[in-house]
Amino acid sequence: MPQLADHQTEFAARVAELEAERELTLRLAQTDSLTGLVNRGAFTSGLCERLEAARDSGAQVALFIIDLDRFKNLNDTLGHHAGDQLLAELGERLRAEARPGELVARLGGDEFALITNDTDISGRASRLISMLTLPQTIYGRTVVPGGSIGVALYPRDAQDAGDLQRFADMALYRAKALGGRRCSVFDADLRNESLRRRNLEAELRRAIPAGEIEPWFQPIIDSMTGRMVGVEVLARWRHPDQGLLSPAAFVPMAEELGLIKAIDEAIFEAACARAAPWVADDLIEVVSCNVSPRDLLDPGFSRKLIQRLGQTALPATALTVEITETFLLQDMALARRHIERLAAKGVNVALDDFGTGYSNLRSLMHLPIQTVKLDRSLIDDVGRDARVSKLVASMLHAARSLGVRIIAEGVEHEAQALFLRSAGCDRMQGYFFARPMPADEMEAMLREANGVTPKRAAVG
Repeated sequence: MPQLADHQTEFAARVAELEAERELTLRLAQTDSLTGLVNRGAFTSGLCERLEAARDSGAQVALFIIDLDRFKNLNDTLGHHAGDQLLAELGERLRAEARPGELVARLGGDEFALITNDTDISGRASRLISMLTLPQTIYGRTVVPGGSIGVALYPRDAQDAGDLQRFADMALYRAKALGGRRCSVFDADLRNESLRRRNLEAELRRAIPAGEIEPWFQPIIDSMTGRMVGVEVLARWRHPDQGLLSPAAFVPMAEELGLIKAIDEAIFEAACARAAPWVADDLIEVVSCNVSPRDLLDPGFSRKLIQRLGQTALPATALTVEITETFLLQDMALARRHIERLAAKGVNVALDDFGTGYSNLRSLMHLPIQTVKLDRSLIDDVGRDARVSKLVASMLHAARSLGVRIIAEGVEHEAQALFLRSAGCDRMQGYFFARPMPADEMEAMLREANGVTPKRAAVG
């Protein structure tokens, strides 16, 4: 019997050891490694549990979403290690702020959450804002981070965890838009905005296959001759109820929903079909299309674009693909592969928004980029502000020395056009010459300017 007892004791000890290991593994899986707070997965489960308990008890649940203001600037200035220390310290402060029964989580990056039954929303938010603005010493430097808060309430605002978090996020975005270092609580205005966005989302999903997103065109002008030598393709949504919508009204939402690729492809195919006869009839030389940074992060983007181009009548040498320099910063190696693959097929690559603060001449020296487009923010004061004019002239000189063509966009006044022409800018576009227009108007303008009649019927 003693031997059996010993085995039972060993077995019980092993069971306890395995149970402790299981609990540790589970705890680690639910914990953010940097702050020691619960992570996003555990937060989601905890929120659902608290809402279920509140349904039974009739209690209110308040969800606070907390986000540091200008954390990226601090991170870039002080370094990632300093940023991590800042987040770890904030995690400690939030843990100290939490009361029994409350749940504090790090959702990712510099975003945190607090789930509470506290009904004093204003007072609690005020204490949190004050806590977020307390100075911190990091590697011998004192920083005052500050933060913004969005709040949504159960059951007043939402009946489930997904909507509650979405509404708190909307309130957070409003707090940041108002300047930060404040709290915003979800209300009727945001509810109406949420309903409007939901309706617009459903309409956008329907609009793409229905062909309501259509290409418009803005002419690109040769600075020396004044001739229209190309067109930039721009998206417009011909909404059945709201009329014509600019990209600002739907492209950000399309990016969020993952619909931008479908829009880009539809616009590309329609634009190539309309513009191919213009190139064939020598009305223009170039068709310039913008590409979403999200599309560019697809390793197969350039290969797929070349395949789609091959299915159109537009020559590769007539196509320009516009990319932003922020994409180059995200993944230079992938950008190089895309640019080199496109250039090998004769496709021109243009660097858009040049001069917005990221511009780096090394991109022009080490990548086969043939064109840069000066950002419209530089053009606004050119010809009127001596310092801006001198800066733009220097950029034009540097680009020309590298054999790169320069296009200025956003030209709206004669003074701008005269200065850019005298400074050696190759091409221009903007309202001074023509606004974006639908394909039929663009074709009529091109044929009238060139005094030609169609060699073939335009493809509709």
